[in-house]
Amino acid sequence: MKKLSVLMPSRLQARSPNRLFLEDAVSSILKQSVLHRYDVQIHIGLDAGMESPGCFAHEPKVKFCHSQGRSQACALNAAAAAIDGDFVAILEDDDQWSPNFLEAGFLVLDHTDFVSSTQLEVEESGEIIGIVDYPTPSGWLMKRAVWDAVGGFNEAFQWHIDSEWLGRLSDKGFKRGHLIEATAPLDEVLIADIRPHLAYYLRYAGENARLFRHTSPMPLVARVRHAGSGMDQIRKGGPISIESTSEYTEMRKMFGKIPW
Repeated sequence: MKKLSVLMPSRLQARSPNRLFLEDAVSSILKQSVLHRYDVQIHIGLDAGMESPGCFAHEPKVKFCHSQGRSQACALNAAAAAIDGDFVAILEDDDQWSPNFLEAGFLVLDHTDFVSSTQLEVEESGEIIGIVDYPTPSGWLMKRAVWDAVGGFNEAFQWHIDSEWLGRLSDKGFKRGHLIEATAPLDEVLIADIRPHLAYYLRYAGENARLFRHTSPMPLVARVRHAGSGMDQIRKGGPISIESTSEYTEMRKMFGKIPW
């Protein structure tokens, strides 16, 4: 049986008084339709000094990994140190996978080296906001060789560690596939008109990037928008927004573009 390591950074943020966002994210992994075919291990990266919660004490698939720093990049790199297997995936602790996400991802991985996914953005209440086409880490699934070649996350970055990592991925020339819903357009002219971020993906992800429809009419990754998330802090402006802009400037110097 082949092994999959799922990396999850977490600040152990509470979704309600009695439940963590992390619990719902882990639950969505344990409901995947392919669990009978893959040995899935979940590596949860925590900041230095954080205490592991007791809610997974009896779940053998979950392992907590403490970093030496206090950032998402540090937490992910701590989780990555425990990778043991053939494939690597990432799910942020406030997002969730639909039960068929990994099944669809592995089908695409038969033709590519790295898979990302469009997401359905929702409120904490479950109300739908819309579709996000940027390849955020919660939809990443890759062959182990890709992770080993690209390396860990750049801990000098705070807000856009995913974009910087994607820049190094594109530089390596690996074949990429991006999962879109069954009703999404494939014609590039139509994509440019109604799904501009998919057009950015095709333009900036490298010549080896392709789109792959899955069978669901909805995206297979749910991205929860909530107060306190990194993107929410950037939207509010102020010093964090300035730091974000500075990181974009640095990536343009590194890659000649904002990576997708």
